[in-house]
Amino acid sequence: MKKESGSILEPQFTDEDKAREYLEAMRWPDGPVCPHCGLLGEAYKITVKEPDLEQLKLTRKRYRKPRKGLWKCAGCKKQFTVTVKTIFEDSHIPLHKWLLAIHLLCSSKKGISAHQLMRNLGIRQYKSAWFMAHRIRYAMTGELPEKMNGIVEADETFIGGKRRNKHRQALKPGVRAQDFIGPVADKAAVFKTVKGGKFARS
Repeated sequence: MKKESGSILEPQFTDEDKAREYLEAMRWPDGPVCPHCGLLGEAYKITVKEPDLEQLKLTRKRYRKPRKGLWKCAGCKKQFTVTVKTIFEDSHIPLHKWLLAIHLLCSSKKGISAHQLMRNLGIRQYKSAWFMAHRIRYAMTGELPEKMNGIVEADETFIGGKRRNKHRQALKPGVRAQDFIGPVADKAAVFKTVKGGKFARS
């Protein structure tokens, strides 16, 4: 099967480690950046060797596996991962399911509900899927513009020229009438707002 770029067959949508590598390459194209102090390229990856099980039994020490993708900044000495200060932080849902949820929300023409996300991603609880959907939609808003106040003027129009030679034809007996195309069906809608005599947004 031919795999197209950006499809759900991409490895970052099916494997958590691949998803982490993909997110690191997207967020840190020039090297890891510490989210705490902003230092660039001075972080190193934390890797812990597998312990000797026999030695652990003798010493009776508790062994904790290190988190995958864990980094430590050489400047501020704080640990972090690529998910720190993002919508993925403090979530027990695997990272590849997060990326797949973003792909589904962006590629669905009419959106996707939390119930459908729960079914498609195999998430057990509805509130987890609802939480994911709301976090993703919040991230899509970006920095919201400040609310306009004072005198605000608004106007709208449709651009596209006049419709020519589009008269209804006489119908023959037994022939179904075709749907009539509205006067602005194939025109572009333009809406403008002006605050204080200056252009605000469209």
